Amino acid sequence: MSGRTPAKKKAPVAKKASGKKAPSKAPAKKKKAKLPVAPAQKAGPAENPAAKALAQRIGNLLVDKKALDVVILDVRGMTSYADYFVIASGESDRQVSAMAENVQVQLKTGDEPQRPIGTEGFETGQWVLLDYGEVVAHLFLADLRAHYDLEGLWADASREKLA
Repeated sequence: MSGRTPAKKKAPVAKKASGKKAPSKAPAKKKKAKLPVAPAQKAGPAENPAAKALAQRIGNLLVDKKALDVVILDVRGMTSYADYFVIASGESDRQVSAMAENVQVQLKTGDEPQRPIGTEGFETGQWVLLDYGEVVAHLFLADLRAHYDLEGLWADASREKLA
């Protein structure tokens, strides 16, 4: 025989447990529940003639005080706190304050006097807000109006330009 010794056979090595279990039958997949179909969209929020008339009146009072770029935005269905925004500009802080004061004084008189729920900005006259509930008037200096761009923010609202 040759001088070679026969190679020793290696003993079989036990496999380490990998932590995985043997595959078992998976439970049957559950069918996904069908989601309910959304109801068809309604025609839109109901018209509010009193609020629209108030917005028109405020807009006309602002035009009487030489307000610039008076616009009424119809925000019904877009916001929960108002139906209309009236936006206008003045050339000076005194003019903006005078426009706001004129609106307040004129709306306090007549058959159905109305007072604002709240006001802001009278002290500076740069941005005066008059909140009449369903109608909110924003009176700005021109540069602040451009900066805050409420018309752009509410771009989807229909609008009516008065002056």
